[in-house]
Formats: sequence, C-alpha cells, structure tokens
Amino acid sequence: MNGPAIWAIYKYEMFRFFRTLMESLASPVISTSLYFVVFGAAIGSRIEQVEGVSYGAFIVPGLIMLSVMTQSISNASFGIYFPKFIGTIFEMLSAPINFLEIVIGYVGAAATKSLIIGVVILITAFFFVELRIAHPFAMLLFLVLTCLSFSLFGFIIGIWAENFQQLQLIPLLVITPLVFLGGSFYSISMLPPTWQVVSLFNPIVYLMSGFRWSFFGAADVGVGWSLLAIAGFTALCLGVIWWIFKTGYRIKS
Repeated sequence: MNGPAIWAIYKYEMFRFFRTLMESLASPVISTSLYFVVFGAAIGSRIEQVEGVSYGAFIVPGLIMLSVMTQSISNASFGIYFPKFIGTIFEMLSAPINFLEIVIGYVGAAATKSLIIGVVILITAFFFVELRIAHPFAMLLFLVLTCLSFSLFGFIIGIWAENFQQLQLIPLLVITPLVFLGGSFYSISMLPPTWQVVSLFNPIVYLMSGFRWSFFGAADVGVGWSLLAIAGFTALCLGVIWWIFKTGYRIKS
C-alpha cells in the first residue's frame, strides 16, 4: 500500500475544501435553518408529533441525510472529474500507484468533507429543536457508512461524466427525488398501504430508517435491513469501480 501517494491525494483534496471553508459550511447551515423555519415552524405547528417525536426533531435525520448524500456525491465526482478534464489523470495512472490507492485518496477526502458537513448540520439542529440521540454510536456508524458509500457512487459519476452538466444530472434527477420520497420528512407509515409497499422499493428508505432509528429508537424497516442495504450498495459501487479501472472505461481515452 502506497501510503504517501494516498496521503498526497487526500491532502490536496482537503486543502481545496479548506480554501473555501466558509462557503462550504455556510451553505448547509443556511439551508438547514431555512428547512427548520419552513418545515419545523410552519408545518410543525400543524403536525404536533410523528411517532412520539416533535416534527421539528423528526426531520433532523432527514436533513442530515439529504445534505450528506448530495455533498458526498458532489465532492467525489468533482474530485476525480477535474483531473480527467484537465488531463492530469494520465500522470496519475502512469505513476506507481494502483486503482485502490487512488480510490482511497479521493473517496476518503470526499467522505471526510461530507462527514464534517453532517456534523455541522447536527450541531445547527440543536439550536432549533430539543434533540436526543438514543444510539450515538449507531448514528455515527450510519453517518460514516453513508458518507463512504455515496462518495464511492460520486466517484463513479465523476468517471462517467463527460461534462460539468452531467456531474449534476444524477444527483438532481435521481438522488434528490429519492431522498424526498424516502421518508426524509415523514414516516412511510403515514402513507396509504399501497404506497407503503411502493416505498419499500426505494433504497433510500432503508438508509433513512436506520439513521432515524439511531436518533429516536423507531424505524420504518428493520435496522438489519438498513445495514444490509448500505453494505450491498457499497459492494456494488466497489465492483463497478474495479470494472472501470480494469477496462479503462472513460479514463484511458
């Protein structure tokens, strides 16, 4: 394992994040505050509790998940797309570093950035609602696994994209709708029976349910299914990345 090479990639990506630290952190804080004003105050005044939890507190895991998923994809996809765009990726591919070390460097940095943003949003939430975390270690586990898995997915998008517009295509048209329809701001038990069954085909439901369980001890699906969903998604992304480097798909031409 080429530790210095991994550290060089990781350090470069983190320096880029810290150069725009205020912009990187201000955006999620402002967005979270607006969500609390709109959803927590306006809608929360009409919905007193969901599964025994105040609506303002109930939406906190959903807000964190929404930001963490989108930020993980965005950071990882841009991180690997930019070297491909300017041509420096060929120097990296010719260097004495294998694909696993490249992935660890870029995905590790993207996951770290997303984790920082997730923690900042969590801290912001404490200023708006009274929040308790029933299983803090499980919460941290779900948060880290989500950051890693969606950073891997973002890495794949960065390799696949042929222009900057395509970098935003899947996050905007696929991930964001799935997050909103995945029980981020409501429990799927509030839906009619038919739509509850349909919701179970949304993979975000399993991630969201497990993460919310770590806060409030209540889940729409079993925690084991949530962990299995994250593990399966991570394995799938790793398999796709292995195939990309094995075949040279969109990185050697």
